[in-house]
Amino acid sequence: MRTLISTAFISLDGVVEAPGGEPGYRNAGWTFKDIEFVPEAFDIKGREQQESTAFLMGRVSYEAFSPVWPDMAEFTHYRTLPKYVVSTTLTEDGLVENWGETTILRSLDEVAALKETDGGPIIVHGSVALNHGLADAGLIDRYHLLVFPLLLGAGKRLFPVTDKDTQKLKLVEHAVYSNGLQLNVLDVLH
Repeated sequence: MRTLISTAFISLDGVVEAPGGEPGYRNAGWTFKDIEFVPEAFDIKGREQQESTAFLMGRVSYEAFSPVWPDMAEFTHYRTLPKYVVSTTLTEDGLVENWGETTILRSLDEVAALKETDGGPIIVHGSVALNHGLADAGLIDRYHLLVFPLLLGAGKRLFPVTDKDTQKLKLVEHAVYSNGLQLNVLDVLH
């Protein structure tokens, strides 16, 4: 079974909305405002690209990433990876042509079937609604969280608020950086 990894920039109070400056959110760009850049804090991002063998995202994240990421030097490895977009509304003519193989999945059952195929880790960037569905369905195996020492208050959150039984996690890697960022890599105990 393939490992499904959810990766996120996240505030201490759980907000993941608009970390890079996406419009429409009061605190957009919070990952780069008044926080000293410490390169080693972002080493996990390079590792994710090298270790992942597929890229999974929801429609909203696909529509945000696909016009920009194919031409960015920081994301060259993602060009070569198969990409999967979970959406009931996206059509084939909504896919970009310069980002390599992209498949539309119509349900979480199709994501579960993808996990059963041969291959290595599948990485999920962004995709708040998708993360909620994946977590509720028990499909996420690991979280890569780069926690910023900020309280943002309102905003989209990584974790669903579904009333459910306790989900246990195991901390498998942890680091704290001079700018206050924390790396937490957590395995979901199924």
